[in-house]
Amino acid sequence: MAQKKEALLVFSKPPIPGLVKTRLTRDYGGIFTYEQAADFFTRSLYDVSEMCMQALYQLQTENDAAVAADPEADAIQYDFWISTTPADSVQKMRDLYDAIGPWPMEIHYLEDEGKTFDDHFDDAFSKLFAMGYESVVSVGADIPTMPKSHITQAFQWLDYFQKLGKPGFVEAPCQECGTSLVGFSSETPIDNQGIYYNMEGRAALDGYVQKLQDAGDVPSAYFAPVADVDEVTDLAHAVSCMRAIKEAARYQTDLFVPQRVLDWVDFMGIRVTTPPNEEHDPRQYLDGAEPEDAARAAHAHDAADPDDKLDPKQTAELGDSQASVDDETRRAIAEGMASVQNARKKEYGYERKKYE
Repeated sequence: MAQKKEALLVFSKPPIPGLVKTRLTRDYGGIFTYEQAADFFTRSLYDVSEMCMQALYQLQTENDAAVAADPEADAIQYDFWISTTPADSVQKMRDLYDAIGPWPMEIHYLEDEGKTFDDHFDDAFSKLFAMGYESVVSVGADIPTMPKSHITQAFQWLDYFQKLGKPGFVEAPCQECGTSLVGFSSETPIDNQGIYYNMEGRAALDGYVQKLQDAGDVPSAYFAPVADVDEVTDLAHAVSCMRAIKEAARYQTDLFVPQRVLDWVDFMGIRVTTPPNEEHDPRQYLDGAEPEDAARAAHAHDAADPDDKLDPKQTAELGDSQASVDDETRRAIAEGMASVQNARKKEYGYERKKYE
């Protein structure tokens, strides 16, 4: 029987106002103050952490049962880790978790170091591998809709690849060609260099695919995309999904409900809105019509008032239940999305300066 260790890594900044989720704030085209954005991130961090712990507990229980049934089966220890930077942030994260503890399992902490995001991410993985962990799966703290099944399956696939004698890689995309989950084993010939901090405009997901192809026969597993929350449209999507998850969990009992975030959303009076969309499939022009006639009729319908087009993009706004919405905030909501690109430039510039 082999003794193995595997780690779940939450790679995160401490939720300090002005440091996290700035694209959700009014200064960057969002709807929150810096304090409110940090409050959202705190609750998301807590929910993601509890979801991960539940997944690890499920894996641990299943492995314990397998070992009890077959003493020759590998005994696996699953641990939960928080990685942050700089050094004083470790204590801030520890205090944050202790404030609402105790937690279902022990929380371990480490400081990641480096000049770029890629350096920090590699350093966190390397430190865990140096401690004897065979595989590491990492998620961010801003993904409250991450399914628990993604975590369990990620470790199961990495174990399967190990048994094949081919250390592998697991991934789940986010909504912008990046990643919401990444995992690999200590002997997998891959790293994070040039993935997130690249000057070539290559998407992170494409970067990992290229590394896998360059390395040769490295097995990988792909999971369904899970959106992180960076902008107001992301928040709107997440809120709708979380409400659907809560409703489905009445019968789909293996779902994890991010209740802390949902409670905060309700407290803040956040409502999701979608502008009326006139760009629908004009069925009245299609039923019983010849294809050419239907096409001409649909084109005439769309061209009748070319200026009467509403952006169907979903968004979120603050309601009146616990948070007032003044005129300035309403203008920020209306004009916010136009400033997203500038917000990204500012945020990325801040990150580069921090790591230099």
